Order: sequence, then structure tokens, then C-alpha cells
Amino acid sequence: MFFASDNSGPVPPQVFEAMARANDGHVSGYGADALSLDVADRLRDLFEAPEAAVYLVPTGTAANVLSLSVLCPPYGTVFCSPVAHIHEDECNAPEFFTGGAKLTLVPGADRMTPEALRASIEGEESRGIHGPKRGPVSITQVTERGNVYAMDELRALTAVAREYGLPVHLDGARFANAAVKLGVSPAEMSWKAGVDICVFGGTKNGLMGVEAVIIFDPAKAEEFEYRRKRGAMLFSKHRYLAAQMDAYLRDELWSDLAQRANARGDQLVQGMKGMGVTIRHDTHANMVFFDATRAVHRALHDAGVAYNIWGTLDGAPKQELMGRLVCDWSLEPAQVSEFLDVLGRAI
Repeated sequence: MFFASDNSGPVPPQVFEAMARANDGHVSGYGADALSLDVADRLRDLFEAPEAAVYLVPTGTAANVLSLSVLCPPYGTVFCSPVAHIHEDECNAPEFFTGGAKLTLVPGADRMTPEALRASIEGEESRGIHGPKRGPVSITQVTERGNVYAMDELRALTAVAREYGLPVHLDGARFANAAVKLGVSPAEMSWKAGVDICVFGGTKNGLMGVEAVIIFDPAKAEEFEYRRKRGAMLFSKHRYLAAQMDAYLRDELWSDLAQRANARGDQLVQGMKGMGVTIRHDTHANMVFFDATRAVHRALHDAGVAYNIWGTLDGAPKQELMGRLVCDWSLEPAQVSEFLDVLGRAI
């Protein structure tokens, strides 16, 4: 029973079929091939943004930090949640790729509030050139604690950014899961909500390794291209990135995979209710955070359940620890039911 990460799931057969189709003959490299150009056009259509610049990169870190590098100068600051991936899990890559910009952590939980964001923005530039210049607001959707910003919440944050003339970056590593959860289109959850650069994640939703960066202001395109090359993130055999995205876009596979993962998340939440564990968040997509005693976590671990725990299994049995369960597209209902049976016995 593997609930450690959606990064660890298998790749759908449609992706391998697309890779095989792309593997025929010789084509131009570095994104100049017909498939790469077609995929970019189809992403523009999906996002209802005919003028957008579209780029494929191999990792989520690359997508985030290259996006921020064209939005934030070295003397600027990025406003983000204290548990944002760009803060906790990218080894100072945002600071490195921006040339030294800092991150300003907006106080609160994983979902920033307009009030906290405004206070954080107001707190900068209070020292003139002795402090950082206000830079972009980075929003994670789905958040790193499994919550999903409602559309009103998302628009409220981008409205604050607009008050101060600041651009907005959307970390969409789980973009598809959030869009499916909310029942909105990619356009509605990006530029129509006030987002300037959006990451359309693929890796966590079943792809082998590719993310799309959608830049709604084409004036930023040339700089992104240079930064992608300088950052060693421009694939020469680009068609193999495009092939994955080709499969992702065909027959709305991106949405189908996210629906499967989200459905297993729903199954987990419904099954865990009333079991004696505390589910931490009020919204969810494919991630469930819960509190249980160390004894319960230890029993789950001994039964072969793989998932993340905040803390160690050694210590007082009755102490509560937080756990994270992540569902990927390939999980079957029977596997979730098996976990719930094990959890019930552990409790």
C-alpha cells in the first residue's frame, strides 16, 4: 500500500504510446519539431490564451524557478506561504535562479489570506533601498498541505497583488487535481483569475517528467528562453517532452488522471471519518493529512503502508503525529479499502 507520493506512481500506457509515435525518424531539436509546436498551440487552446508563450521543462523545480526568475529581480522578494514548495523543498533554487532575490513568508497556514498578504507587502519597501523591492506573489494550487484555494480565495489574493502592481506566479504541480476539484477550466484558474505565469504540472499526475510553463505576457518570452537555456533546462531531444504532453492533452487525459486520483482521496476521507483520527484540512484533492497516535502510525508502518509521517516512530505511543497520504492516478478502490481496513484494525 503506497501512499507516499504521487511522484512515485506509474506512467499511463498512453504516454508510452505517444513516446513510441514520436520515436520515428529524425526531427529538428530544441523544440523546433512539429510535435513540440503543435503541443504548444494545443496548450494555448486549452488555456484560451492564443498569445501566450508556452514552454516545456523537465521538472517542477525548473518550472517554478525559471518562472520566478523572469518576474523578480535579484534585489526583489517573492511573497509565498511558509510551507510553499519554493521555500521548503527546492534547495534555495528560487534564490539561485533569480540571482539572489529573497522569499518573504506570509504568516499563517498553507492558504494565504488577503489580509496577511497585504500586511506582508506593506512591510516591505519600508526601508527604501536598504530592503528588498516588492516582487511577485507565488500561490500554490493544490497547496503543500492538501488544501485547494476556492476561486474567490484565489481571486482575492491576485486582487491584492494587483493593488501593488505585483505579478502572480501559480505553482501548479497539482494544477489538474485542483481544477477538477473546483470544476473549473484551466483558463478560469489561471489568467482569468489574475495569474501572470502558470505551471501546468504533469509529473505528479502521471507523466514521466514534464511540466508546461504558460506565460500570459509574451513580452517575458525571450527572457524565459535565455534563462531556460542558461539553466540547462532546454532539452535537445525536445520531442520526447512534447510526446508526454501530447498524450496528456489527448482526450483530456490530464483531467481523467486527476479525477481518478481525487476520487481515491475522497474515498480515503469518507472512510477515515469517525475512525478516531483527525483529518486536518477542510478541502482536499488527492492528498489527505491526518493526526493519529504514534501507536497507530507504527501499526500502519508494520503492516506495510508507505506514507510520510512528521516525527519518528520511536517514542510515546499515545503522542499524536501528523501523516500524509497521497493518491496517484493508478490507485484502485480496493487498495484504498485495504488501507482503511488496516487503519481500522490499528485503531
